[in-house]
Amino acid sequence: MAEIIVPELGESISEGTITKWFVKEGDSVNQGDVLLELETDKVNIEISADSSGVVSRIAKGDGEVVLVGEAIGSIGASAGGAAPAQAAAPAAAPAQPTAPAAAAQAAAPAAVQAPVAASAASVNASPAVRKLAREQGIDLTQAQSQAGRISSGDVLSSQGGQASAPAAPAAAAPTAQPQAVSGKPVERKRMSRRRATIANRLVEAQRTAAMLTTFNEVDMTAILDLRKRRKQSFFEKNDVNLGFMSFFTKAVVGALKAFPLLNAEIDGEDIVVKKFYDIGIAVSAKEGLVVPVVREADRLSFAEIEKSIGELASKARSNTLALSDLSGGSFTITNGGVFGSLLSTPILNTPQVGILGMHKIQIRPVAINDTEMANRPMMYIALSYDHRIVDGSEAVRFLVTVKNLLEDPEALLLEG
Repeated sequence: MAEIIVPELGESISEGTITKWFVKEGDSVNQGDVLLELETDKVNIEISADSSGVVSRIAKGDGEVVLVGEAIGSIGASAGGAAPAQAAAPAAAPAQPTAPAAAAQAAAPAAVQAPVAASAASVNASPAVRKLAREQGIDLTQAQSQAGRISSGDVLSSQGGQASAPAAPAAAAPTAQPQAVSGKPVERKRMSRRRATIANRLVEAQRTAAMLTTFNEVDMTAILDLRKRRKQSFFEKNDVNLGFMSFFTKAVVGALKAFPLLNAEIDGEDIVVKKFYDIGIAVSAKEGLVVPVVREADRLSFAEIEKSIGELASKARSNTLALSDLSGGSFTITNGGVFGSLLSTPILNTPQVGILGMHKIQIRPVAINDTEMANRPMMYIALSYDHRIVDGSEAVRFLVTVKNLLEDPEALLLEG
């Protein structure tokens, strides 16, 4: 008998949520077959079988929270061993609270579910469902289930009836209709684990960092002219388009070399200055913003940066990023301009102390000198920084350096 164990998920990740089992009890599997998908704070991970055999037990179902190192099922050596394992599953599963309750549920789970639910601790419900009940103020002993196990739908269905008729919640909400506020229809749904993590990290960044933002603008004429002249030959040689991100990445690296405190982080009372340039590129994915990292950007050519960003963005949108793709960045670039943003204040990607925001290129009249005006393609750029270790003058000069390098692309070959 081989246990299905939740593997190490990466630094700072101690738990995950089962998104979907791809097998069921009694299925035959080979070593390396994907058994289930696990959602963590950062990425979704597929857990594969370590040995061949028959899935004899599934102890944790879809939507349940599991811990690193926890046994969530088992694989038997043969089909013959599946039946005894399944018969013992109700007594052995971690979700069953007591031996008497487990024995009763094994005999007649649907019939004895209500008597067993003498207290919230004895209710047959997953940790995720218990958490939802606490958040909604629901008494699990009053939640009704037709399947012998309380689900999130059962909790939400009983929400409306407990205030007025706690003894008969099933009659109060027989169907899972949307909750209403002042008679108007609404839809309630749980945050995904990743969205909740993003929310917590953004609030933490604003709470723990002395965050300020400084702004400047860049005349993109030189870069647009260079891309126009070199676009075709660049693609023919490198099989990738010459975009804006490689210019900004190179400009950021050049500015970080001149102002190293923007490439640092705070560790207690220490300042850790990083001597490498792993640049995070914010990418909008279905489950929310993720920040994969372009490693050693200072050593990469324009083409290598464009290819790396393209590959990471593709993996982000297909939900195939690995934990190694997301960890260890030293500075972040985010581009709200692709969505039409003209100006914004980006939030720090902690523990980093700097993030550069790009915005939409807008044709605007610009004073060339005392007597001449011209329409130029202009972009506002924003630098948010942690004022605990970065002074305002340093932040301003960093952003001016980025601006100067972008307006003189040839300088990127020397400084970036």
